[in-house]
Amino acid sequence: MTRRELDAAGITDPGQRTDYGVCRRLNARHGRTYFLATRLLPLERRSAVHALYGFARWADDIVDDLDRRLTPDERDLLLKRLEGDLTHALRTGGGTEPVVRAVADTADRYGIEVDLFADFLASMRADLTVTDYPTYADLRAYMHGSAAVIGLQMLPVLGTVVPREEAAPHAAALGVAFQLTNFLRDVGEDLDRGRVYLLAAHGVDRPLLEWSRRSGRGDPRIRAALVAAEALTRDVYRDAEPGIAMLDPRVRPCIRTAFTLYGGILDAIARHDYTVLHRRAVVPRRRRAATAAAGVLKVARARWQAPPAADRAALERKGPGRG
Repeated sequence: MTRRELDAAGITDPGQRTDYGVCRRLNARHGRTYFLATRLLPLERRSAVHALYGFARWADDIVDDLDRRLTPDERDLLLKRLEGDLTHALRTGGGTEPVVRAVADTADRYGIEVDLFADFLASMRADLTVTDYPTYADLRAYMHGSAAVIGLQMLPVLGTVVPREEAAPHAAALGVAFQLTNFLRDVGEDLDRGRVYLLAAHGVDRPLLEWSRRSGRGDPRIRAALVAAEALTRDVYRDAEPGIAMLDPRVRPCIRTAFTLYGGILDAIARHDYTVLHRRAVVPRRRRAATAAAGVLKVARARWQAPPAADRAALERKGPGRG
């Protein structure tokens, strides 16, 4: 499938094809839900989405350093090198890392705003020093760079049937909704990394969370905070949902599938009575397969529709045919 995706996108240079292949493998390995939804996109759009995910994942792995081999200063240096590499690649088309070369090429093809990458890396750098967000406003400022900009980067790739600025707030909200879902799912794992992203804004302090994580016992205050956080997250999903109808009809099944699958994580959290400090909530494989199958049917129907008349300027200007 990789070859077909690259051919459809007009990516013919052997080096570029290798770079995009690296990004695709990162997406397949780490973004299971996201990767499953991406397979519902038109072939010519998939490589760009893989590039955006691959770059974001690369930066995230530097920050998290799951093996704990690097000091914060060493991670900061790596992040600065990545930022410098990206700046060079966006300007010249070069770059040291495959993910950087691929994402720079994607940004050029689709006219993605350079400032969005700077905002993303600023939030990644915050993860090196900021461990708590005492208010939701604080967290929202962080999520602008870590999540909202991902939705905004995706928008030129997906295409819209309305002016792009009309769809932009919904795309940003969907990025935030996905990240809030991840925060809820990964409360325990993030705590192990020294971070409390969401629950501090709902009145739960770090010592209580650490006690619960260590002892395996629950607490009514933690459960109440998780319930409140889930309700807030569902509100953000409601803000995001109208944007799906604003997208190119051929990409709507992909985004609807991701929307449903990520929402299913919230359902799993509630079904397990908010025990996310002690177990990771996942969407059952059977449900994931059924949702994906429904998406395939919607894709087949969408292929019979005419392509959108609006917001194709970037694609027509840069074009999948650009090698």
